[in-house]
Amino acid sequence: MSPSAPVTLLVLDGDGISSEITAATLDVLHAVQGRTGLQFRLDQAQVGLRPLAAQGTTFPDDLLDRARAADGVILGPVSHNDYPPSTEGGINPSGHLRKHLDLFANIRPAKSHPDFPARCGVPVDLVIVRENTEGFYADRTMFAGTGEFMPTEDVAIAMRKVTRQGSTRIAEAGFQIARERSGRLTVVHKANVLRVSDGLFLSCTRAVAKAYPDITVEEVLVDAMAALLVRDASAFDTIVTTNMFGDILSDQATEIAGSIGLAASLNAGAGHAMAQAQHGSAPSIAGQDRANPASLINSTAMLLRWLGQRQADPQLDAAATLIETSVARVIAVPEWRTGDMGGPLGTAAFAARIVDSIQSAHAGVGP
Repeated sequence: MSPSAPVTLLVLDGDGISSEITAATLDVLHAVQGRTGLQFRLDQAQVGLRPLAAQGTTFPDDLLDRARAADGVILGPVSHNDYPPSTEGGINPSGHLRKHLDLFANIRPAKSHPDFPARCGVPVDLVIVRENTEGFYADRTMFAGTGEFMPTEDVAIAMRKVTRQGSTRIAEAGFQIARERSGRLTVVHKANVLRVSDGLFLSCTRAVAKAYPDITVEEVLVDAMAALLVRDASAFDTIVTTNMFGDILSDQATEIAGSIGLAASLNAGAGHAMAQAQHGSAPSIAGQDRANPASLINSTAMLLRWLGQRQADPQLDAAATLIETSVARVIAVPEWRTGDMGGPLGTAAFAARIVDSIQSAHAGVGP
């Protein structure tokens, strides 16, 4: 097999626990590079509160061009709720990159581990395909300004944007993923109340469904879906929905599957993709070596698989599998887990176990 071309990854270190889990992820990439012969060119930068203090912005001006030039982006968690308004430099790096790189699909698997059982008693293996560039999120709703405003001091209004283009392309992404999996797709909506906006989303999914006669489709109201996931998440495979509903349901599903600390997340568009931990920046445990880095590590594996498919490079796909199986091997050993999974290890020691597993792949590992 001929060597793969070097892969350029823009790695953005954010706030809170970001530095710890980003460092762990870089350790894993270095191990993969040594094991597989892949070459990663790592372009590293900071976003968030540190550049805000030093440069007056949470997202330095050159970063968008660097993101566009890279093969992929890895974004650490950010504390955007602590930022000032965007007019004062407080740009949300996550929303900014999703919007300007047109990362319209947020793909979030929820899969339980056989040795770390799901919280509701049944195995979980589903993926939520969430629209990522519109909906209720204020930083993605308007061309200029924000989708939230206050006409008086006692009234706050939020605008929701749902477009035919956005609904159609996320539906297509959902159907394509369903075809790669079990052939079952659940469309989640609230069109019984949000008759215009979710009505448009629902009509677009129904139109797309005509091109996928091999896919079995069901439609479920979002409140019912929240209850059904708790009752039996194993009944679902691929779920497609709008932005806010997908954000909430994916956190619920991954926690049911075991822990949001394990939850991978990929933001993908037609030409760009970004790995991002599903959880937040957890400032209360920052700097304490307590964070679980598996979410960002598994998200990076998703990014490598996306690049492998885009570039028709089986080595990148194999690297993604190597990371995922190594994380799974480590989780299988209770003594190797982080505190959120009931284990004794900190961030660095857990990452070191994954690195060891990568380096000894196929040799067998144990406590």
